[in-house]
Amino acid sequence: MNRTTLSLIAAAAALAAVTGFAAVNAPAGDDGAAAAKRLPVERTSLLCPEPSTSDLAETTYTAFTPASRASSGRAGGAALFPVVKQLTDAPQGGKGKGAKPFLTQKEPGKPVSGEESGAEAPTLIGSADGRLAPGWTAQQTTSVSAGAGRGLHGTNCTAPDTDFWFPGAGTAKGRNDYVHLMNPDDAAAVVDIELYGPGGPLKAEVGESIQIQPRSSVPVLLSTLTPKPQTNLTMHVTARSGRVAAAVQSSDEELGGDWLPAATDPAPRLVLPGIPKDATSVRLVAFAPGADDADLKVQLASPTGSITPAGHENLHVKSGMTAAVDLGDLTKGEAGSLVLTPTEDPVPVVAALRVTRGKGAKQETAFIPATAPVGARATVADNRAKGTTLSLTAPDKTTRVKVTASPGTEAGEATSKTYTVKAGTTLAVAPPVPSGLRGSYALTLEPQSDAPVYASRMLEIPENGIPMFTIQSLPDDRGTVEVPRAKQDLEVLQK
Repeated sequence: MNRTTLSLIAAAAALAAVTGFAAVNAPAGDDGAAAAKRLPVERTSLLCPEPSTSDLAETTYTAFTPASRASSGRAGGAALFPVVKQLTDAPQGGKGKGAKPFLTQKEPGKPVSGEESGAEAPTLIGSADGRLAPGWTAQQTTSVSAGAGRGLHGTNCTAPDTDFWFPGAGTAKGRNDYVHLMNPDDAAAVVDIELYGPGGPLKAEVGESIQIQPRSSVPVLLSTLTPKPQTNLTMHVTARSGRVAAAVQSSDEELGGDWLPAATDPAPRLVLPGIPKDATSVRLVAFAPGADDADLKVQLASPTGSITPAGHENLHVKSGMTAAVDLGDLTKGEAGSLVLTPTEDPVPVVAALRVTRGKGAKQETAFIPATAPVGARATVADNRAKGTTLSLTAPDKTTRVKVTASPGTEAGEATSKTYTVKAGTTLAVAPPVPSGLRGSYALTLEPQSDAPVYASRMLEIPENGIPMFTIQSLPDDRGTVEVPRAKQDLEVLQK
């Protein structure tokens, strides 16, 4: 074995461990489990979008890294820095020499938080390395008491990528949806935005070749991309160069607002977890990006088993066209999750739910995109002693999930509890709360079997009789990454 080959092997392993991206594929015919092993990531990055333009906004940022025996022994660090909102094509920078971090985390296992009032709360960009990188999670929660976008806006800060799907966006009268595009890198990124309505693609030339300057953020109002108001849209964001983070903030004059996160990658089967038991209206939006139409079976995983909603047993999604259906008060007083499966040939789709609680002038909305399963571990920050609901869905087999509550940001001792989720059901619970809690805390979920489980967290903070709430899905927290074993990587390099 020569030195060059050894260097290539080391470089491949180091790159996978540092970036957290997918590992190099094993040679054809090898068993995947034997071909690679999982190691903790050594560096990760997150971006938090600008929370609000309202002077009445109150925003809390919370960051957390779960304690883990598998973490790197190197101490490392984690910090979030403010960046500049890009309003023109002139180069603008964010974090630079002498920039002060907005929020700093120094040790895993204990969350840290910070607050900002009014419309001055910035976009944040940050990174974590060493033992603070595996599973590093940040959450921003914004309360807007009145005016446009009134409600509770919550979102997990997002890792950069190159491809995002947003079913459930809209440009109808009285609604303002902005997509926030954030570039974490030192080179400019170029982004394209495509919109699809019920009749197919919408011409939006101004959505092409949007340049995002290094370490900056661009908000794009969706109504400027299409002249005709659209109630139900699917948006596709792609980076033709560089990488970005993307999130949609939706504000409705009558129904409040929240963040619409990107849906999981197109797949024939989707799970949308955590519809509240008191939802007064649920709207499903789906899109088939390929060349074939999709026919989907619609089921609700309730606390007692799978139910087919009367009158909404199936959904036909035409290729390249956004399909939407109002499911009404789907849950009938019991929390549940929507499961979409192909009725015939499997066709990849993306989907999201718009969920409404309350009635009349006291309504509030949130979004539930289709999400990936929890995987090895999922983490969510900024949970409160009251108003936190955890939803767990096991669509296939009965499984058990260990849920650990961290210490509080100010005080409190960690605790944990294990839940059993029966096959085909959704379990909605008030999660464990740290004893002596002061401040907020984080939750870490660890499945105890190989059966897939899907999860979301709802946070409620009612105000003036309005049931303000936000829902975040909980996919794998990217704490580990597959790294190829040297022997099999060597076989690939020698071919």
